[in-house]
Amino acid sequence: MKVAIFPGSFDPLTLGHLDLIKRGSALFDQLAVAVMDNASKHPLFSLDERVAQVKEAVSGLSNVSVITSQGLTVDLMNKIGADYLMRGLRNSKDFEYERDIAAMNQFLDDQVETVFLLADPKYQHLSSSLLKEVTMAGGDISAYLPANINAALEKRLDERQMRQVKKHNENR
Repeated sequence: MKVAIFPGSFDPLTLGHLDLIKRGSALFDQLAVAVMDNASKHPLFSLDERVAQVKEAVSGLSNVSVITSQGLTVDLMNKIGADYLMRGLRNSKDFEYERDIAAMNQFLDDQVETVFLLADPKYQHLSSSLLKEVTMAGGDISAYLPANINAALEKRLDERQMRQVKKHNENR
């Protein structure tokens, strides 16, 4: 059985991510989407919120599960019996970054095989960071998000705006 893992922070999960997940689910018998906590990032959504969002977005894919873990991806792969690490590539910068990570993972566990999928051209310019930046500046990014995640993002931004208004009014 071919078991793969697709790790990421998914804050938020984009249609680019979802496209890769759908394509990966066709390649592997089982695909585990691993929602990871990245200490160097400042997530908009909590880990539990991201897990719930991704689960809803992939609910129609019977061979896809959503998990979470901290620590090394290779340790998580060994824990769940995955031999393949799936990663998406949007551009040459992604390739250089992912190539180095693949080499380190190979060093840590020589059984790990990294599989790269090229992003669909319509999603090659997307990143979760860029989408968050655009939406926080008032841009509409709904065309790049699954509906459930777009709704959660709009709600989160409304909550933030209300907190800012409240703070502003309290400081008067």
